[in-house]
Amino acid sequence: LNHFLDDIYNEQRILKDGVIPRAVVESASGFLKPCLGLKPPKGLWCHITGTDLVRDRDGNWYVLEDNLRCPSGISYVLENRRVMKSLFPSFFNTLNIQPVDDYPSQLLNLLMNLAPPQIADPCVVVLTPGIYNSAYFEHSYLAQQMGCELVQGRDLVVVDGYLHMRTTKGLHQVDVIYRRIDDEFLDPKTFRSDSVLGVPGLMDIYRQGRVAIANAPGTGVADDKMVYAYVPDMIRYYLGEDQIIPNVPTYFCEDAQDQSHVLSHLDELVVKATDASGGYGMLIGPQATEPERLQFVDRIKTNPRGYIAQPTLC
Repeated sequence: LNHFLDDIYNEQRILKDGVIPRAVVESASGFLKPCLGLKPPKGLWCHITGTDLVRDRDGNWYVLEDNLRCPSGISYVLENRRVMKSLFPSFFNTLNIQPVDDYPSQLLNLLMNLAPPQIADPCVVVLTPGIYNSAYFEHSYLAQQMGCELVQGRDLVVVDGYLHMRTTKGLHQVDVIYRRIDDEFLDPKTFRSDSVLGVPGLMDIYRQGRVAIANAPGTGVADDKMVYAYVPDMIRYYLGEDQIIPNVPTYFCEDAQDQSHVLSHLDELVVKATDASGGYGMLIGPQATEPERLQFVDRIKTNPRGYIAQPTLC
């Protein structure tokens, strides 16, 4: 996925060689033209990935989807583990359960290593859209666990070509942002001019290598459910290897034959919006009512590029 992101925003070899249709990438809502030519620090686009793994009734593992834009949910793992250890300590004394407690320290080390090498003590912040975001608990929890400042766009400002944080003692330079807001809200000068969540001028200094951002802007294109179906081809193209854990079989609603199959088997399939995450824009066919299925028939016919379908594996 990192090879893919670096390629499509620079040389686009995988598109020129016809491994992935250009239209698939360029029609993805997460493909951001302002990110063309970007060179993130140390060549890393995706620093934190949320890869969803599922197992079928026979015990076979599959990759359900990839989440690279703002992967969410690790704080609940950490809190659940803390509660489990206090309630059922015997499980952890007798079973070989691997620890997860060091996740915040590993994340902090990753973020600090993205800073320019000449900075001895990098300043890392967690950028949140605010208290009304559904994952705000995680933003505040990880900031607290890492010992980093939790900031919003209004707390940051670009001055003299560098990013600074407003504090009660004046401006303090920021070297690394762990961002938990979507790409298009990061910088109103580059993306959405109506955004009040981001920082004006942030992308300019990011291009100059004066601040690091994890995950890099533009990674959302790899979240697209249609792009996901081409990951086995990416692996062969960039690594010369075969995929070890297979993808879940995926039907493209944009393809006439696939769409016909999906529409006639809606009661057996899971339909997903290609640009959604967190369970939004989704139909679980076997559990849906007939009116809900009919609603998705209209959605698919109106916007076939916007939907894929997969079989249930349970």
